[in-house]
Amino acid sequence: MKNKLLFSVFFVLCFLSTASIYAKTETYANRLAQEKSPYLLQHAHNPVDWYPWGEEAFQKARAEDKPIFLSVGYSTCHWCHVMEEESFSDPKVAKVMNEHFISIKVDREERPDVDNIYMTAVQAMTGSGGWPMSVFLTPDLKPFYGGTYFPPDDRWGRPGFVTILNSIREKWQTERNQILQSGEQLTRAIQAQAQQKAVMSHTLDEKTLERAYGQLRSSFDSRYGGFGRAPKFPRSHVNSYLLRYWKRTGESKALEMVEKTLQEMAKGGMYDHLGGGFHRYSTDGRWRVPHFEKMLYDQAILARSYLEAYQITGKEEYARIAREIFEYVLRDMTGPHGAFYSAEDADSAPDPAQPKKKSEGAFYIWGQGEIVKALGKEKADVFNYYYGVEPAGNAPSDPHGEFINKNILYVAHSLDETASKFGKSAEETKSILEDSRKILFDIRSKRLRPHLDDKVLTDWNGLMISSFAFASRVLEEPRYAEAAKIAADFLLEKMKRNDGRLMHRYREGEVGIPGFIEDYAFFTHGLFDLYEATFDPRYLEEAQFFLKEMFELFWDESGGGFFFTAKDSEKLISRTKELYDGAIPSGNSVATLSLLRVGRLTMNREMESWARSVLDTFSADIDRAPTAYPQMLIALDFAIGPSREIVIAGESEEPDANEMIRAVYDKFLPNKVVALHPKEGTIAKQIETLSPFVKEQIAMGGKATVYVCKNYVCDLPTTEVSKLRKLLEN
Repeated sequence: MKNKLLFSVFFVLCFLSTASIYAKTETYANRLAQEKSPYLLQHAHNPVDWYPWGEEAFQKARAEDKPIFLSVGYSTCHWCHVMEEESFSDPKVAKVMNEHFISIKVDREERPDVDNIYMTAVQAMTGSGGWPMSVFLTPDLKPFYGGTYFPPDDRWGRPGFVTILNSIREKWQTERNQILQSGEQLTRAIQAQAQQKAVMSHTLDEKTLERAYGQLRSSFDSRYGGFGRAPKFPRSHVNSYLLRYWKRTGESKALEMVEKTLQEMAKGGMYDHLGGGFHRYSTDGRWRVPHFEKMLYDQAILARSYLEAYQITGKEEYARIAREIFEYVLRDMTGPHGAFYSAEDADSAPDPAQPKKKSEGAFYIWGQGEIVKALGKEKADVFNYYYGVEPAGNAPSDPHGEFINKNILYVAHSLDETASKFGKSAEETKSILEDSRKILFDIRSKRLRPHLDDKVLTDWNGLMISSFAFASRVLEEPRYAEAAKIAADFLLEKMKRNDGRLMHRYREGEVGIPGFIEDYAFFTHGLFDLYEATFDPRYLEEAQFFLKEMFELFWDESGGGFFFTAKDSEKLISRTKELYDGAIPSGNSVATLSLLRVGRLTMNREMESWARSVLDTFSADIDRAPTAYPQMLIALDFAIGPSREIVIAGESEEPDANEMIRAVYDKFLPNKVVALHPKEGTIAKQIETLSPFVKEQIAMGGKATVYVCKNYVCDLPTTEVSKLRKLLEN
């Protein structure tokens, strides 16, 4: 009896102890609770004693002689959620971390500088990278071991996270000198790479563009579009480069590759057929099964490619996709302040009763029965045939069992095939599909939405401002120019400090983190396009200002090119440069194009010389692997020329001036700059100050007059739109 009583007491105590631990994980708040980053806030109630990146954590590591565990991710990252659930929410794992490590969380979107350095280290150690990124550092921040996602336990011959923690804890005690030496060697390698100077300048010319085209053609997937094998990322600046190559050479295959890619992406499951916008990438080679995140930068870059394809071909399907992307962004990714949010998560809860139990794509996928119930059998039959819906689900791959009996919508049959199948006209079939999409969209809108990362990033907003501004001209849609203007004005008011310094992040009223090269380059890119969309000289003036500041803050006086961080940024273990045009283009690439465009319109030869210096600095890298730098190839294409300077002398509200503007944007003319010179008034004086050469380009005979120059050599001015169109043909 006594033993039973003791056992019962012991059991109750164990239960209460365990319960208190789990209760603590629900109510306990670590230091991340004071942060603004949505990603850091997601980890604020972990039992891990997390620190944000900063001196408090560094000092504690030095004082307690502990290694640092650095975890880098972002709030809409699926595998970041998985590692949190499996490891960081586990009190047993947290206990090891808290006793033997100083653990630091970093939002890669807030601190791309930290991410950039340690991702370089992880790639050097493992040959690959990704998020979540897991790196172990010495107390003086030198990396010595790293990887990406680690499962909690040993699996498939790979060590689990707990095994790694215990191994590093032991080696920190027994093999300290080797660890310190390894960290020192890796840090020196990173520093040497960042400080490497161009030994010799390679000639970059039309042959460089031709070789890039040849390499892209050899890796093109002729069946499904895109380049290389699965997984397939949009990387749409490749498409924009190919369109420029087509424009330069008339090479039809370049245009064919772009059209095939754009069409297949838009048909696939990577596109949201109900709500518009693209998911982050396709896990398969057919664009069928996406990774369901939606990123702001993808919407911006992809929209531009579809608009450019529309300019070339006049095919309405490309304009439709662009419009649907913009409507998605305006509806779901625009804040009350008018700036654009960062991303939507891949994961969401399929059951409202269990909001914390999430799975990938739950918000977007459908059971066949749901569709029949919503649409009725007749409409559902048409819809399901068109979008490939099947009773047992249609996912060709489902490694985690998340799509069982569920369907990812994709265009399985053409409109004509569907009409023929059901004995209906194409117009009737199209109407049924449109009605069905609206019904299902309304039903879907009542589901639990994926998490929205509502921070405002200057660089990504710059890309979106650029695309909205460009679209306002191509699609003749003033709403898009207004959206770009509101976002740009917000950034100029909130993200530009009184001393002119551009900041990186805004959230819930707080501005933080001095801007990086991408903030300056991308925002300038957007401001220039906004000038051409509105002809408000203020935006051109701001673009010019930020480019000059960018040169002062980021230029490498000894090695050339732009550093990722500025002179006044936090000093990290290395000051790196980024050139690779990955999911988003590099700051150096966009900066080069912005310098060329603004320099050309304002006749600022110094800016154009800075651009040429960037190309010279990285010429060996570009020459060695041109397809790694498609955005820089776009800048090179502009630099080689020919490029046009177009000045319309007249008032923007006058019909004849507007007709000239439409003629300019009806055509695909990527290597151009456009200015408006009003007859008189404040705006006329402003643009004359910014672009002195327009002063002599005036309206003739009271009519709007256009001046078309090619590489600083001007044709005779004309007041006739028909003549303008002929000039643009040459």
